[in-house]
Amino acid sequence: MKDALRVAALSPVLIAQAAQVMARAERLPEAAGPRSGSLGQGAPLRLLIVGDSSAAGVGVDHQHQALSGQLVAVLSQTRHVSWQLVARTGATTRSTLATLDRMPARPFDVAVVALGVNDVLWQTPQRIWRQRQARLAEVLTTKFGTSRLFRTAVPPLGDFPLLPRPLATVLGRHAARLDAALLADCMRDPRSVHLGLSLPLTPDWMARDGFHPNAALYALWGAEMARLILRPPEV
Repeated sequence: MKDALRVAALSPVLIAQAAQVMARAERLPEAAGPRSGSLGQGAPLRLLIVGDSSAAGVGVDHQHQALSGQLVAVLSQTRHVSWQLVARTGATTRSTLATLDRMPARPFDVAVVALGVNDVLWQTPQRIWRQRQARLAEVLTTKFGTSRLFRTAVPPLGDFPLLPRPLATVLGRHAARLDAALLADCMRDPRSVHLGLSLPLTPDWMARDGFHPNAALYALWGAEMARLILRPPEV
C-alpha cells in the first residue's frame, strides 16, 4: 500500500496526505495457516481463491478467520471442498496474471477473485483494468478449467477509515469507476458473478490498520460468497 500511494499523489495536497498515511499506516502480516486443503462431505467442489492482501487474510491472525477459512467452512457443510489460495499483499490484476502464468495447470470448478484495491492505488486506467480482468477470466477458464467466476466488487476506498479527505475522495471515485466496469463486464459474461457487499466500512468492521477487514467482515464476506456459489446457475 505504501508504494502504491505514491502513484495516487496527483496534487500537492494529495502528496502531503499520502505521506501522512504512509507515515502512520500499520503494516499487518498475512494470516498464518494453510493455503490449500480439503474439508467436508458431499459432492466435490474444487475451489480456487485468487487475490490481494484481503484474500491473503491481512487483518486477522489465522486463515480460518479469513476469507478462505470462512468460505470453506460454509461450503463444506454440504460439499467436499478441495481448495487452494493464491493471494499476496500488494497484488494487482497484472501481477496476479504473472503468478497464474507461472503456476502449473490444475482443474478447478469455481474461482473466487478479490482484486482491485491495488489497481486503484496505482491508478490503473479503466480501459487497462478491463483488459486485464478479461485476460484473468480467460486464464481462469482455459488454463484452470473454472466454469464459474465469482468476482468481489472493488472496495469503496472512499469509506476506508485510514484514508483522509480529499485523498479518500479521489481513490473512492476511481474505485467506483473500476467497479462499475467490472459489474458491466460480469453482466455480459455468463461465467461471471459480481458480489457487492453493501456495508459501511466503519471501524467496527475493520482491522486495527483501518484498511483491511476484521474477522466479522471476513465472516460476512465468506458467507455471502458461499451463498452465491451454492445458488444454482440461472438459465
